[in-house]
Amino acid sequence: MSRFWSDLVSRLNPYVPGEQTESKSVTKLNTNESPFGPSERVIEAISKCVGEDLRLYPDPRSLALRDAIATVEGVSNSNVFVGNGSDEVLAHTFQAFFNSNKPILFPDITYSFYPSYCRLFDLSYEQIPLNDNFVINVDSYSKENGGVILPNPNAPTGIDLGLAAIRKLLENQSKQVVVIDEAYVDFGAQSAAKLLGEFPNLLVTRSFSKSYALAGLRVGYALGQAELIEGLHRVKDSFNSYPVDRLATAGAIAAVQDRDYLDVVRRKIASNREQLISGLSALDFLVLPSATNFVFARHETISATTLNQELRKVDILVRHFTRPVRIEQFLRITVGTEAMVHKLLKSLKLILRH
Repeated sequence: MSRFWSDLVSRLNPYVPGEQTESKSVTKLNTNESPFGPSERVIEAISKCVGEDLRLYPDPRSLALRDAIATVEGVSNSNVFVGNGSDEVLAHTFQAFFNSNKPILFPDITYSFYPSYCRLFDLSYEQIPLNDNFVINVDSYSKENGGVILPNPNAPTGIDLGLAAIRKLLENQSKQVVVIDEAYVDFGAQSAAKLLGEFPNLLVTRSFSKSYALAGLRVGYALGQAELIEGLHRVKDSFNSYPVDRLATAGAIAAVQDRDYLDVVRRKIASNREQLISGLSALDFLVLPSATNFVFARHETISATTLNQELRKVDILVRHFTRPVRIEQFLRITVGTEAMVHKLLKSLKLILRH
């Protein structure tokens, strides 16, 4: 702690991201990055941008990228906001729409950066417990609030809430903004973007980090009615007018336009996920239903701490959350390539024999 810190900084409890490593020998299944590289069209587009024009600022409104996203989403570019990763888009969302006089509602088991944002922006919040099956119960959100944010599918559980429940939530929360955080929607869930025309209070956020395999590029976006999108632009332009650089713009446009490659990646992830679930179940793991590129699983007898430590000894990284207590025996395991899945299952078999 520094005596020069403000009172706000002194009170912060920053979010801790998943471990990163430069070692090529590590099987990295801890941060839900894509095990497959981005589309070749992305690499080509970025390469073409490396030149003299880098001396110029990018388009502050990112119109070309917003047009590309709007085309595939079936909306107008006035319904699209883009930012430097979905984390930044979400941070702007908290500032733009959530009422500090009433608690923001979100699940008790979900992203730990939601409470971090609330502390940063001095917002009160209430964490609503998942039910006994780790499913979001939208009826529990029928209380006074300053806004609601739900990830769908949820993380780290991987469970898809379904559009019917989201519709019900929106109908019950017409006076507040409802944010559906869809970082993993491409792997098996239906997007709430289908409901945008019906609900002016709905904002959907997305990421290029997972299904588009661009975690290293930092691009995210939001979909909503024009009034909400303009609110996000007002926050952005009060903070940083140029969040998406020229290289990121070119890469993201190429990624969103290559629908064939996106479909290939999604099919591979779905296939490998089923192999992983089947293999874990055969080893006496309880695996929650997953509509994502990861699974959430616990062993019947061996602690998650032990498994995490033993896997690390053989250069396999998975994610272990010690809080809340309800999930301390679970491991979140990213779906890797077939070879990565095979290595994990083989290693677990050896660990469980001892």
